[in-house]
Amino acid sequence: QVQLVESGGGLVQAGGSLRLACATSGRTFSNFAMGWFRQAPGKERDIVAAVSRGGGNIYYADSVKGRFTISRDTTKNTVHLQMNELKPEDTAVYYCAADLAGRLSTVVVTASEYDYWGQGTQVTVSS
Repeated sequence: QVQLVESGGGLVQAGGSLRLACATSGRTFSNFAMGWFRQAPGKERDIVAAVSRGGGNIYYADSVKGRFTISRDTTKNTVHLQMNELKPEDTAVYYCAADLAGRLSTVVVTASEYDYWGQGTQVTVSS
């Protein structure tokens, strides 16, 4: 059984940083394309960043480009989201997702294509 467990959320002032982690178990980590999504109250769940199975292809939403960095640690079966220069509009529940992608180069940006989800971690940025 595949499990995704997020950690690292919290309360931070605008301009600060947080590092989210998503630990995976149950299947070989390298079989998954990974993604981070976020959902604010009353809004849809949106893609934040995604990384291919092989790690060579990465996608960022325009709203986070230059501030967030997604990375995968194959030694710990974990994907990270480093978030810098945080803004109040980044406040949301952040979800990790995993997709059993066929190709090493595939980046998955659509929520409906993901097979597994974590429980979410709250990120709150105060002004």
